Amino acid sequence: MKQYLDLVQAILDTGSWQVNRTGIRTLSMPGAALRFDLQEGFPAVTTKKLAFKSAIGELVGFLRAARSAADFRALGCKVWDQNANENAQWLANPYRQGEDDLGPVYGVQWRQWPAYKLLDAARGEQLRDALDRGYARVAEFDEDGVRKVLLYKAVDQLRQCLDTIQNNPGDRRILFHGWNWAQIEEMALPPCHLLYQFLPNASTREISLCLYIRSNDVGLGTPFNLTEGAALLHLVGRLTGYKPRWFSYFIGDAHIYENHLPMLREQLTRKPFPAPRLVLSDRIPDYAVTGRYEPEWLEKVEPADFSLVDYQHHAPLTAPMAV
Repeated sequence: MKQYLDLVQAILDTGSWQVNRTGIRTLSMPGAALRFDLQEGFPAVTTKKLAFKSAIGELVGFLRAARSAADFRALGCKVWDQNANENAQWLANPYRQGEDDLGPVYGVQWRQWPAYKLLDAARGEQLRDALDRGYARVAEFDEDGVRKVLLYKAVDQLRQCLDTIQNNPGDRRILFHGWNWAQIEEMALPPCHLLYQFLPNASTREISLCLYIRSNDVGLGTPFNLTEGAALLHLVGRLTGYKPRWFSYFIGDAHIYENHLPMLREQLTRKPFPAPRLVLSDRIPDYAVTGRYEPEWLEKVEPADFSLVDYQHHAPLTAPMAV
């Protein structure tokens, strides 16, 4: 994880102080990139103990479209508690539905993206196509003297990605994202890691992932997001018969909170250990072995299905999360 330490040092060397919504200043740097060959190991931070179980619990919650901090806690992840119940802006938000509610965050967009079509009622061919694609009629009304039909369906973006990997691996549009302008104000926290693109190589049977993050808390968020992105790529590879290969990680605003500086400066004094390996449980079907495509395992995986092997790390370090 020398790349991670190099990113921290670059922010310390070139970053500038900025104010933000949390009230805690950040040392920020625009534009950063990391790239990992997952055949050489898993990108787990080793200069402190990684909260691996919590990160995987969060990923499993996303896969299940969780929108409650209670759901994440049940999976071993408590990182959403403060945003759900201590964020003053969210507590005053009319879309909040009570204790622990988070709104339609991450996994809801990944697995249940709300999609609408507004079509002219006279356009029979368009209506038939929409209905064939799984849209349902919601309402009809007149707009400027023209009869309109409103249609809706929930789009499982991640499942569509797996289906495309399976059926058309040369497609360069195998991606999903979480930035839904129509629902941003309904979320406890707008998505930071918001665009995932899978890149399968049918000739080598390898699959890679590019992840774009608009805003990244390098002290606490980056280790979590690296873990989740790499674990997701391993899972998708298992279910589609591809070996995980390159994990490219792009950051728009890479920043360090002022109260995280002692933690990160301590990490810079520590020598990284060799990268561990990620092992998936034999419970999860391996398409390369079975030849059976079973994408329903996106919802069936448990946090215990993911484990790190040969993980060496320095002593734990902690810092408060900015809310």
